[in-house]
Order: sequence, then C-alpha cells, then structure tokens
Amino acid sequence: MKEITQLAAELGRCLQVLNAYVTTAESCTGGGIAEAITRIPGSSAWFEAGYVTYSNRQKNRQLNVPQALFPKVGAVSREVVEAMVKGAQEKSLSRFAVAVSGVAGPDGGSLDKPVGTVWLAWGVGEDVTAECQHFPGNRDEVRRQTVKAALEGLLRRAAVEIENQG
Repeated sequence: MKEITQLAAELGRCLQVLNAYVTTAESCTGGGIAEAITRIPGSSAWFEAGYVTYSNRQKNRQLNVPQALFPKVGAVSREVVEAMVKGAQEKSLSRFAVAVSGVAGPDGGSLDKPVGTVWLAWGVGEDVTAECQHFPGNRDEVRRQTVKAALEGLLRRAAVEIENQG
C-alpha cells in the first residue's frame, strides 16, 4: 500500500509539472488505480476521471470499445485495452490514461489466458502502448500488482514527457 501511494504521489508531482491530467479505465482492478490516485491530497489538480467498466457492455457504452472485438479477441486482450485507453482519453479529454483488463481469479482463467494474465495500455496524447503481464498470487495480489504496474507505467511516461520538455 505504501509503495503504491508513493507511486501515485510521484505521478501527481510529474503531472503537475506537465500541467496534465490522467484518467483511468479499469476492469479487473475495479477502481483500484483511481482509488490510489485519489488517496493523494490535491489529486483533483491532475486526476480527471475513472471509468470502472467491468462488463463488456459498459466497455462498449462508456468507452466506445467496438462490440465486435469481444467475440474476436476477448476482453483480456491488447485490442480491448488499447480501445479502452483511447476511449477514456476521448471521453475525459485527458492527455494521460491507463487501461487494464485481466483475469484476477480465482476462476475465469483458461489455457490461453490463465489467472494472473493482465493486459495494460497507456495513452499519452496520440501515443498508445500496451503490454501483457502474468502476475502470480491470489486475486488481491494480482489486483495489487496490476495497480502498481499501471502507476509505474504512467510515471515512466510522464518522466519521459518532462525530459523531452527540458
């Protein structure tokens, strides 16, 4: 918890330097990334919105994820998290965004996507990157590791933006 809080605080400092906002689009973390961010006093100066889109229907309705993607690639996929992050940026007008979708367990896993499989995507302006992680542990541990990875990814991208400005 302390490490996640520190990451969120550092992200806030970087975003304030950039005069930028961040938005989250979450599935398997159920709002955990947004909670970590809003744990920081003054986060309203750099946190725009959090979307918790647990169902495919809400990913489509709230974030404009194309319905056709779900039967084709599944909710836990590069294509879906990339669409989620773009939708979150468009809806919130935030420069920075992160999206996550995964199998936190204890059930729901498959041979292709075992428990602990999580796709994360980050958006900075028009640039979108995604990666798949396989986190060990129980449901709480998978979710906590996902929140940490999401914040670390945002922080790395914000630091690059600051460096590019300098």
